Amino acid sequence: MGVPLPPNPTQERDVILRAQAGDRAACRALIERHQRAVGSLLRRVLAGSGLAALTEDLAQETFLRAFAALPRFDPDGPARLSTWLLTIATRLALQAIERRRLPTTSLDDGDDHASIDADELAPDRRRLGEAIADAIGRLPPPHRAAFVLREYHGFEYAEIAASLGIDLGTVKSRLWRARAALQRALEELAHD
Repeated sequence: MGVPLPPNPTQERDVILRAQAGDRAACRALIERHQRAVGSLLRRVLAGSGLAALTEDLAQETFLRAFAALPRFDPDGPARLSTWLLTIATRLALQAIERRRLPTTSLDDGDDHASIDADELAPDRRRLGEAIADAIGRLPPPHRAAFVLREYHGFEYAEIAASLGIDLGTVKSRLWRARAALQRALEELAHD
């Protein structure tokens, strides 16, 4: 099954150094350690874009680009490997969305994209989860990316700014707008 990735940062650093030296088992260990987070981020950023089928391809592309650039990654630098990988994945997802040039749907336009079957009463918890996922999927891609990095992957504001190549004020604005849109969507759900 390869080399299991150690839980502490010092041991992870050693695995990164081995991967940088060309150790395939170390590369596999890094993929195994981070593939779930990369896939999760891509699914959430691509939600509502019609590009969800690209998740696996973009995850592979993320790791291909990361390993091509791995010799330049500084394991002792300010960025964690997970932050670096999720940055690559986010940029690839946003580029795919931009290439597709899909218009985004405002949460205020009244379109109902919920995937709840009207014939089947879903439990409240499931309905809420679907409504949240749907609302996140309808956020404009730049707002969605910032929101997913912050709320699902725990990025600090400065890390989001660096990942997306935007200033800190823009990060705060995108997060505020994303949260406000989600709050409106949840208020609408409460009135249903």
